[in-house]
Amino acid sequence: MKKKSVSESAPGRRSVDEGGFFNLRASIGLFVFLAGVSFALFATANPLQLASGASVNGSPQTKASVVLRSKTAIPSSGNWTFTGSLNTARDVHTSTLLPNGMVLVAGGTDIGSVSTPSAELYDPASGNWTVTGSLNHERFYHTATLLPDGKVLVAGGDSTNDGDLASAELYDPATATWTATGSLNIRRQLHTATLLPNGMVLVAGGYNRQDKIIDSVELYDPATGSWTVANHLSTARFTHTATLLPNGKVVVAGGFGGSGTLASAELYDSASGTWNGTGDLNTARVVHTATLLPNGSVLVAGGINSNGISPSAEFYDPASGAWTATGDLNTERYAHTATLLSNGMVLVAGGINFSGTYASAELYDPASGTWTVTGDLNTGRYQHTATLLPDGMVLAAGGVDISLTALASAELYAPEGTTPTPTPTPTPTATPTTTPTATPTTTPIPTPTPTPSVTPTPSPTPTQTPTATPRPVPTPRLRPTPPPRPTPRLETDY
Repeated sequence: MKKKSVSESAPGRRSVDEGGFFNLRASIGLFVFLAGVSFALFATANPLQLASGASVNGSPQTKASVVLRSKTAIPSSGNWTFTGSLNTARDVHTSTLLPNGMVLVAGGTDIGSVSTPSAELYDPASGNWTVTGSLNHERFYHTATLLPDGKVLVAGGDSTNDGDLASAELYDPATATWTATGSLNIRRQLHTATLLPNGMVLVAGGYNRQDKIIDSVELYDPATGSWTVANHLSTARFTHTATLLPNGKVVVAGGFGGSGTLASAELYDSASGTWNGTGDLNTARVVHTATLLPNGSVLVAGGINSNGISPSAEFYDPASGAWTATGDLNTERYAHTATLLSNGMVLVAGGINFSGTYASAELYDPASGTWTVTGDLNTGRYQHTATLLPDGMVLAAGGVDISLTALASAELYAPEGTTPTPTPTPTPTATPTTTPTATPTTTPIPTPTPTPSVTPTPSPTPTQTPTATPRPVPTPRLRPTPPPRPTPRLETDY
């Protein structure tokens, strides 16, 4: 596809291929007005600059200060406490809970805004991160999916050096190594990946610089290590969500399409391999979250559209195919995380809006349909990951802070009703005080071995697989902030 030139009358705009649209840290408000702008403009223009301090109407914004709070070594219920820091600061990475209770973090962009191949493991027993085998190819905006055999499939993404990726690879916890597997038929980033009941992985939609927004769908077969082209989405989209329902179908919702921010949703039937329409969202949204609730419905929260950043939330009923509005978030946000807790509540944490990066967190109660403020993160962050651990705590790792710097810090949230597990402190070996004999012998005191974590039963919830936890859009190879430009006219009649 031939690259479209930039209009002489808009000196502040850069083409998508030059990285203007996909420079996340320089273009944090990228979806605010795009729903009302034509696709031709989308293909050539760089969106509104939130990072440069512009609001929807062009007025300067005051960045919110991050709430810092003194925490104890062990979090009290409803609070966050720091745990061991990542070895590599990163954002737009993936986080996967392994069957052995460890958490695998892979890829992302580092503190220099460069895609990294590094990977590391978090041990809940010690609270420490250990470097593990590196990816064969550095990448960000990829997906990571836990397979039934305990391996992790990483697919697609973007690269500072090579751009859009089609490659895929497998992590084996037994050997701590990555092995290349079959490549996708189409290069893509900002797509979704969902583990189906039959063990295959459904990859849907995404974006690449050649085809722009794509509607293609592929299936990965772990038995053969190959990808097969499947029926296309009804609507091309990226930064959408995909959730596996109890009936085995997958509901895809929202995202960004050729017409702008989408309210449409569609269902994939793995039995027939077909896509069918279902009810539309009440609010079009992108960079939102979707969480499967214990009752089988899907909670969608936050996001951004042509009207701005939304505090709204709604849930999808698979029986009726309809979306119903529920209580609004206390704080509007996007690029946040949403985690289903062991008690059935949903924890939303971090994110960003026009005031800056949020440290706030809140809980959704499906019984009442309301959100309640809970303890703040120690560090405001977005584009981080959040992983439910076997002991019921939530691990938030990495992300970007208000200064647009990738974070190495990680912290733990202890929901009310859980008993936090303290980080083990090594017991010092006592110095024996015995009466010397002809041949003194000292019996060392053995160091207690931490009890291994219980192996969890993985639940394919896209919001816990960032994978899903899908998110906004950079091209790190061109990180300089583009020059300011006029605020575009907002359209709401899309």
